[in-house]
Amino acid sequence: MLYWLLRRILLGPLIRVLYKPWVKGLENVPKKGPVILASNHLSFSDHFFLPLHVNRKITFLAKAEYFNGRGVKGRLTAMFFRGVGQIPIERAGGRASEAALRTGMKVLDKGELLGIYPEGTRSPDGRLYRGRTGVARMALETGIPVIPVAMISTFEVQPPGKLIPRLLPKGEVGVVIGEPLDFSRYEGMATDRFVLRSVTDEIMYQLMVLSNQEYVDIYAATMKERLAAAKRSGADGGLPSGHAELSVTPGGHPAPAAAEEPAAETGKNKKKDDDAA
Repeated sequence: MLYWLLRRILLGPLIRVLYKPWVKGLENVPKKGPVILASNHLSFSDHFFLPLHVNRKITFLAKAEYFNGRGVKGRLTAMFFRGVGQIPIERAGGRASEAALRTGMKVLDKGELLGIYPEGTRSPDGRLYRGRTGVARMALETGIPVIPVAMISTFEVQPPGKLIPRLLPKGEVGVVIGEPLDFSRYEGMATDRFVLRSVTDEIMYQLMVLSNQEYVDIYAATMKERLAAAKRSGADGGLPSGHAELSVTPGGHPAPAAAEEPAAETGKNKKKDDDAA
């Protein structure tokens, strides 16, 4: 299979020589049984650095756009994702998001490792963004633990718009794998949107701690839209207004700043957006 060919022969050895990537917490990934790996998403290269360290195959839920690209780059990207057995998902919300969640659960039903990026898309600026609740839905409906995974310095390897990865000093890129998060206390509450948000925020808090990233309490996709709008309007490149740093409750979990939610993400539209994997 292409997955193992890339990991063991074609790319894995080359990445080890060029970057000398490190890993912490590898013992937290069980040798067998289903687990959800929830990772921050800094760059396209995340797809290579995490599997490099884990001896079990990781099936990622990847956005459908990766499989529908045009031109040489688009076709090569689609070929890569299909070849390594990754699963395309639609992120439009509603039925598309529900289908994506069920697809992920089928992977877990087989006792495999499922990789998911709760932010839904790559960070536009290296910061950690608000998580979508699809990962919480899967965790609560299946009872399977979530292991937070922090990618370190991969944003610098391949920032937005960078096709060819950059070489960094050896040992700068790494992966931190946290301890499994058990949400069995919420059994039977997978349809409660407040519980789903609480679980998701707990996962994002752990990712913030492990990665040491600044947290921004809006969706990464929203920030990308704002940055694109600012670019079209000829703005000077400064960050758009409307971002919020993470506030932490006495219990140690993120407290979402409701005032920062864009108007388009309220009510029914917000629920659909939240559910998107």
